[in-house]
Amino acid sequence: MRNRKRNVKPKKFLSAIGVAAVILTLSFLTTARASAAPGMMTWNFDAVPVGTLPSGWKVEATHQRGPLSTWQVIQDKSAPSGDHVLALTDAKKNSGSTFNLCWTDKVSFLNGDITVHFKAVRGNEDEGGGIMWRVQDKDNYYVVRYNPLEDNFRYYIIFHGIRRMLATARIALPAGTWHTMRVRQRGDRFEGFIDGKRLLTGKDRHIQRPGGVGIWTKADAVTSFDDFTVVPQRQ
Repeated sequence: MRNRKRNVKPKKFLSAIGVAAVILTLSFLTTARASAAPGMMTWNFDAVPVGTLPSGWKVEATHQRGPLSTWQVIQDKSAPSGDHVLALTDAKKNSGSTFNLCWTDKVSFLNGDITVHFKAVRGNEDEGGGIMWRVQDKDNYYVVRYNPLEDNFRYYIIFHGIRRMLATARIALPAGTWHTMRVRQRGDRFEGFIDGKRLLTGKDRHIQRPGGVGIWTKADAVTSFDDFTVVPQRQ
């Protein structure tokens, strides 16, 4: 009888350890799932081969004259994460009102937040760039962009190819360094942030359907982007 008692106690002890381990594991997994935003998508471009585009992304332009600008993934050791970034590397002598687009329609975005790291590299007529969303096509979308040549951060709508400014703010940031841009869309209301500071608010009802997302520069602006993150609003 004594031997049976000694055999039973270790089994009960091991069983208790197993139950505790399962509870801790389930607790950890539940916390991990809760901490991730549902539907969030991030492109850090590190798995994309240099010289190519991310799968599902395309290059277009608004008011294109001549060949399209060159967008591609390049290596940049100064990148915020990894060493691959998505960049406009050759503006093809674009100038004036040409808007250079690199975007994907594989995402259907209506409301939520979009964040990207950006670095203005060079440009004589224009510099910098930004985020585009609710993209219906190359002539209909919203965009925010920062231009270090003008020291301003602006919110535009491009509707049937016509650009109209909806909000503007003054801010001076050095070119050649990485900064963070974020947009928040809720219904017809918009907010724009740079480096965590809210600088723009606006309201517009022209585009009320979901659309694609992407990045944008103007004229001869050569700009790099990293960690493009889309967080849709939970319905």
